[in-house]
Amino acid sequence: MSGKVYTKTGDKGSTSLYTGERLSKASLRVEAYGTVDELQSVLGVARAFSEHEDIQQVIYDIEKELWQLMADVSSLGQEPNITDAHIENLEKIIDSYDAKMEPLTKFIVPGDKKSSALLHQCRTVTRRAERALWRLAESGETVHDVDIRYLNRLSDCCYMLARAEFEL
Repeated sequence: MSGKVYTKTGDKGSTSLYTGERLSKASLRVEAYGTVDELQSVLGVARAFSEHEDIQQVIYDIEKELWQLMADVSSLGQEPNITDAHIENLEKIIDSYDAKMEPLTKFIVPGDKKSSALLHQCRTVTRRAERALWRLAESGETVHDVDIRYLNRLSDCCYMLARAEFEL
């Protein structure tokens, strides 16, 4: 890879979308994919602290899917990369971990275990990313419904992984 990391093209407050259009860095679209980018980073921290190889692999796979989600949000006029199959996979992950644990009988207060607390942070950043996509959609911009559903299911998945990290 050659070239410099900095381009200076964003120095005046705009950035390029994946499909080439320029937008204000303060736009709802940039906020939405920036929040997904933040989510990918905190998932990486959670993976680094996870004590379970299976959970580490699940997180790694989700991190790669988030690149596809960011491409969806930062592209105009493109078909989504995220599909119903991605959502179904998250549901299978949730169900598989749910089957391994006792039913929940109390509220969870994050913090008893670092790895679990970090996954709860991932859950809340996921919810923020979902809200950002809803704001974008409600502003009249095109947002793929599948991307919003993916984030909704991902927050549930992060919750279940947080429980599994603590309980298993």
